Amino acid sequence: MSEPRSKQFENIFYGLSNTPGILKLAPSGIGWKTSDSENIVTISAEEFKKMQWMRVARNYQLRIALKNGNAARFDGFNKDMFDAVRDLIRTNYKLQLETKDLSVRGWNWGKTEFQGSQLLFNINNKTAFEVPLSQVANSNLANRNEVNIEFTQPDTTEESQGKSKKSSMHELVEMRFYIPGTMIVKDENEENEKKEEGEEEEEEEDGEEMSAAQLFYETVKDKADLGQVSGEGLALFQDILLLTPRGRYDIEVFPTFFRLRGKTYDYKIQMAAVVNLFLLPKLDEVHELFVIGLEPPLRQGQTLYHFLVLQFKQDDEKELVLNIEEEDLKQEYGDRLLPRYECPIHEAVSAVFQGLTKKKINRPSTFTSKHEDVAVKASLKANEGYLYPLEKCFLFVPKPPTYLPFSEILSVTFSSLTKKNDLGGPRTFDMKFNMRSGTEFGFSSLNREEYEVLELYLRSKNIKTIKDTADETALSYSEFMKELDDDDDEVMPAAKRRKSESVDPDDEDSEMDEDFVASSEESDVAEEYDENYSGSESSEDEKKSKKKTSKPKSGKTG
Repeated sequence: MSEPRSKQFENIFYGLSNTPGILKLAPSGIGWKTSDSENIVTISAEEFKKMQWMRVARNYQLRIALKNGNAARFDGFNKDMFDAVRDLIRTNYKLQLETKDLSVRGWNWGKTEFQGSQLLFNINNKTAFEVPLSQVANSNLANRNEVNIEFTQPDTTEESQGKSKKSSMHELVEMRFYIPGTMIVKDENEENEKKEEGEEEEEEEDGEEMSAAQLFYETVKDKADLGQVSGEGLALFQDILLLTPRGRYDIEVFPTFFRLRGKTYDYKIQMAAVVNLFLLPKLDEVHELFVIGLEPPLRQGQTLYHFLVLQFKQDDEKELVLNIEEEDLKQEYGDRLLPRYECPIHEAVSAVFQGLTKKKINRPSTFTSKHEDVAVKASLKANEGYLYPLEKCFLFVPKPPTYLPFSEILSVTFSSLTKKNDLGGPRTFDMKFNMRSGTEFGFSSLNREEYEVLELYLRSKNIKTIKDTADETALSYSEFMKELDDDDDEVMPAAKRRKSESVDPDDEDSEMDEDFVASSEESDVAEEYDENYSGSESSEDEKKSKKKTSKPKSGKTG
């Protein structure tokens, strides 16, 4: 029998890593590291339970099942390496290297199986694919028979490794499982009590009836770290109102991530995904808004949320004690976090996020509106909200949250600068942000009194402003009538020209109208049957004929 020995294999990938490394099979265990030695993974031989060889996307994979229920995967082996790997495993670890075939039928129906932190999808007793539950960011019941699973997107540290490779790659972000039927679920504690008391099991199954989808959903939450017990984090904020996405959530904060636990959705968000923090007073003087910018965004089905908008009451004060020893707190976070907070809840939440993310909290700047507010009311399409001019950006909240940094604004166009008229016209204007990327963001229904203040603020930030006068409304009614009186000499000739142009040139009476001259002794309106009416021709003959015809009416008939 040969003696134990060591051997190295190059260009081997560990797990979901996109950076290859060197794998060493030694008698004491397995070691893997990247070329720069930044990532090192070691597994003791005592933890090995079973080893399998299978064909995967990146050539061949060595899958090591561990005694704790988890599995380690190493991809990138060539087909001709099988004999060498098999001999080393047999010699060093006294295990057999099993060859496992995967299902390649392409069916989308089968059976699910949970193995440690892995979800296996089997077709005809062959594995079609595996889902690492450690990468699950959220799971929810879409309906009675459908379960949705969403995956976390890569951290910033992972993106920094092989950035050029990841930029052209596509990653799975969501899966949906349709699971019909119901199941009887027994309480494990009751079963153990019956066994201890020696009671015989009844023929009829006792337990709670649950849909198979519900059981699958609960299992995913339990196997993934979504079901982590509350109280293990640094802080817990209960029943917090979120305006975007809408709902009430418990927010549990951990050193490297935080959770949103709601009635329908549970989210796990990495602290590395937080890119902006804003603490803004609402114009109602009652609430405070805490806005968290995320990149990558939070995903809820097909909707992406780049911002979380939290709302607090300004006078709501609670005492917060962090779940960490003071010595450890000072050693790990220095002066960024305090062991105890006795202040309004929005100040405590913002301080904790600032200490963990090391991000500056953006507050209202020097801008003051006409009514001495820190923001102006505006509408983005059909959504009403508040537009905050801040130190380095504009921010519109609550829905949809829109972030407009000064560095990306090409110009701002003002339009619909209407004047208030006697008929109660609007006193509003529109504001359009022209971004360097070519996109536009249009805000409407801004108070007309805020125009000069906003324009002055934009100029102070060296942002080009444009006044669009093409669509300005007409003058007020009183101003219009006044201009008619002042310009009467110019308006009347134009009216005469329009009248003459409207006459049909083929009409016989047109010449008569042009030659008609009114007498100065006539009344203002001389009708044809008035006593003072006189024609333009043979007026004397007409008068004589009238006298002759009028005699029979007053005299006797012969």
